[in-house]
Amino acid sequence: MTARVTVVGGGLAGCEAAWQLARRGVEVDLHEMRPVRTTPVHQSGDLAELVCSNSLRGNALDQAAGLLKEEMRRMDSLVLRIAEEVRVPAGSALAVDRGLFARRITGMVEELPQVRLHRQEIPRIPEDPVTIVATGPLTSDLLAADIAAFVGQAHLYFFDAVSPVVEADSIDYDRAFRASRYGKGGDDYVNCPMTDEEYRAFYEALVSAECTSGHDFEKGFFFEGCLPIEVIAARGEETLRFGPMKPVGLTEPHTGRRPHAVVQLRQDDLAASHYSLVGFQTHLKWGEQKRVLRMIPGLEDAAFVRYGMIHRNTYVNAPEVLEPTFETRLRPGLFFAGQMSGVEGYVESAASGLLAGLGAARRARGKAPLALPEETALGALGRYIAGGDPKSYQPTNIAFGLLPPLPHRIRDKRRRRLALAHRALEALEGVRARSGAETHPAPEPAASTGEG
Repeated sequence: MTARVTVVGGGLAGCEAAWQLARRGVEVDLHEMRPVRTTPVHQSGDLAELVCSNSLRGNALDQAAGLLKEEMRRMDSLVLRIAEEVRVPAGSALAVDRGLFARRITGMVEELPQVRLHRQEIPRIPEDPVTIVATGPLTSDLLAADIAAFVGQAHLYFFDAVSPVVEADSIDYDRAFRASRYGKGGDDYVNCPMTDEEYRAFYEALVSAECTSGHDFEKGFFFEGCLPIEVIAARGEETLRFGPMKPVGLTEPHTGRRPHAVVQLRQDDLAASHYSLVGFQTHLKWGEQKRVLRMIPGLEDAAFVRYGMIHRNTYVNAPEVLEPTFETRLRPGLFFAGQMSGVEGYVESAASGLLAGLGAARRARGKAPLALPEETALGALGRYIAGGDPKSYQPTNIAFGLLPPLPHRIRDKRRRRLALAHRALEALEGVRARSGAETHPAPEPAASTGEG
C-alpha cells in the first residue's frame, strides 16, 4: 500500500487528477515536461494550457456537455472551478480566457501542499505502485513508444487542427455585427455575414488553397467533431453552410434578413482583445490562411495573433486496455487519463482525470476503484471507453446516447434530455451520500490567484 501517487502530464486531466488526490490527502508527484521539452502547439510552460479552442461547450442541462460539467462541479472539479472564475462571454457556452485559465490552474496546483511539481520529461511509464499517465495528445515519442509496447499494439491516431485568432480591433464592424444565435446569451459573438456570391468566392478560394505538407497527415484521419474547414469543404459546396458557417438563428442588422452564410468569432480573452474563428480549424499554409480568411466580410484587414495549425493526437484503444475506472486491465494501479485514454474534448479529458484521480486515491489506500453509475455522464463516459467496439474505436465527446435509455418514452427531445440529466444527478448524489468522505472534498487549500 502506498500513500503517494505519480501523475505524468500537467494538462487538464493531470491537473484534475492531482487536485482530486490532494483533496483526499494523498501525496502526489506531478511531472510535466514543458518548458524543458516543448511541443509544436503550446505557447507557454503553464499547466493546463488550452490549445485548440477556449470553449468548454454548452452549460445547459439539456446538453450532454452541460450535464457532464454539472456532475464535475458537484465533485469539486478544479477545471470547472477555475473556468467559472475566468469565463468570457460566449452565449450559453462556457468559454475562458485561456492564458488566465492556465495561470490560475498552475498557481492552484503549485500551492497544494500535497503536490510536488517536477519539470522533466518522463521517457517510460513509471514503475510506482499507483501511477496516472495523462500526457495528452502530444505525448513525447519515447513515452509513446513505451505505452505502445505496454498495451501490446501500436497507438491509434488521428490529426487535430487549431483555429486562427485575430486582434479584436482589426475587425471591421461596417460588415460584422454582434449577436448570438436566436438571441441566446446576448451579443456575445461577432458575426461576419456572407452573400451567396461572397460565399461561392470564399469556397472556391478555400478548396484550391495549399495545405501544409506532411506524409503522416496523408495516412492519418481527423476526428469528425473537429474537422479542418478545408476537409469539410472538400465534401461538397454546401457542407460549410450546414456546419461552421450555418446562418440559422441570425439576422443581419444591415439588411434585416438571414445571411446566406456566416463566420462567427468568439472572445478569446477577458480583455476582449483577441477573437477566435469558431469551428475554423485548419492546416492551410499560413500565407494561404491570411489570403483566404481575409476574404471573409469584416476580416479584410484582420491581424492574426495566431494562425491555425495541425498536430497529431495519440490515444490507446481503450476497450482493449481500460476498465470503466480508467485503470488498465494489465496492471492494477496504473491509470490512463485525458485524450490518451480515448476520450475527446476538454471537458471529457478533465472528467477522465477526475475519475482516474478518484480511482488512484482508493488504490493508494489499498482499495479497488469504484465505477460511477452508468446513469451518470461520468459513469457513461467510463462505460463507453471500456465497452466500445475495439475494432472501430474512436474517441467521442459525451452524448446523451451514451447513457442508458429512460424506462418510459418521452417524445419531446428537450424534456427527454432533462429527464436523463435529473436521473443522472440523482444517481450521483446517491453515490456521494453513500461514499461520504471518499467523494466529498477535504478542507479548502490556501487561496491562489495564480498570477505570480
